[in-house]
Amino acid sequence: MHVRQHPKILIISFSPIYRDARVLREISALAELGDVTSVGYGPAPPHVADHLQVPDGAKSLPQTPAGVLNLGLRRLRASELAAPAAREATRLVDGREFDVVVANDARAIPTAFAVAHGAPVWADMHEWAPEERTHVMSWRLLVAPLMDHICREYLDRCAAVTTVAASIADLYRERYGVAPRLVRNAAPYADLEPCALRGDGVIRLVHSGGAVAGRNIETMIDAVKAAAPHLTLDLYLVPGNDGGRYLRTLRHRARGCSRIAFRKPVAPAELPHTLNEYDVGIFWIPPFNTNARLTLPNKIFDFIQARLAVAAGPTIEMARIINRFGIGVVTEDFKLDSITAALNALTPQDVSSYKSCSIKAARELSFEHEADTIREIFNELAPR
Repeated sequence: MHVRQHPKILIISFSPIYRDARVLREISALAELGDVTSVGYGPAPPHVADHLQVPDGAKSLPQTPAGVLNLGLRRLRASELAAPAAREATRLVDGREFDVVVANDARAIPTAFAVAHGAPVWADMHEWAPEERTHVMSWRLLVAPLMDHICREYLDRCAAVTTVAASIADLYRERYGVAPRLVRNAAPYADLEPCALRGDGVIRLVHSGGAVAGRNIETMIDAVKAAAPHLTLDLYLVPGNDGGRYLRTLRHRARGCSRIAFRKPVAPAELPHTLNEYDVGIFWIPPFNTNARLTLPNKIFDFIQARLAVAAGPTIEMARIINRFGIGVVTEDFKLDSITAALNALTPQDVSSYKSCSIKAARELSFEHEADTIREIFNELAPR
């Protein structure tokens, strides 16, 4: 039997979808299988048949006085749909019917069930929801119980659950009794060759992503400032939700070092070709919470598709890939001295070897493999 023509798919994500790389890839795969309607912040992303835009000012958590009171009193069921974004999304979708509803992250799951009207709900968990921001006290005290409640109440009712890394899938299995399938944050395959190293011995380092406090970018800057003069660092940073305050502190920190440059960020689809001009992608994020300890972010796959070597800290999932494919170095810890020493130890010969190994890694760690899982799940859920 075949899935009927043009099933209707609703994708809910309380993020600016047009620049959310994971959701964009999800849409691109599902748009080949049906008509996709997206609900989220910002303008319409590519490949959708329709987009329902949630106002930027509508928060995705119940951050109203009444909402905060309910969270404080542990009125968790009353808080499920209390966020302004959830209410607006429910209003926008009202009266429409869909064959499959995809909820991106825990905060979107109650909304998905509210509008599904019996259609299967697929939860795509971008991280370990109960500890998303537990390094922030207000989040830990007020929001973490809500995330745990949503996971306990809804995950086993979902027709499918996916997540980003095997270690995080294990956590969902152990605490909530569900068995998420793995859809990693892999970038689409880019048909590239490693860029040759410069003949003058300069090794070009690069980092791309959000300028978000906690990602340890200041330590990367300090390490390059302290490192040997043949090492340069270019940063492609998107300002965070702090009005660009953290990015400004980074610029100030790098001031006076001619080997560090801030470049204009590029769209996800352009990243591999832009990054291909460099030699080593770098990322050190200390394990300040469970998600940081287990993270397997977009940027690692971007580095691989760009055919770069990778230098990173001993983060479990990243280290596993770096060591398995022989594409770079993993430091012993996240301290400045260790990072600086690892960078200084890089030789052009080592970097060239790592970059060559990235060719094999790029084929296996591409979105095309992850898209197969997305198609399998959709074909299990869609009406026939």
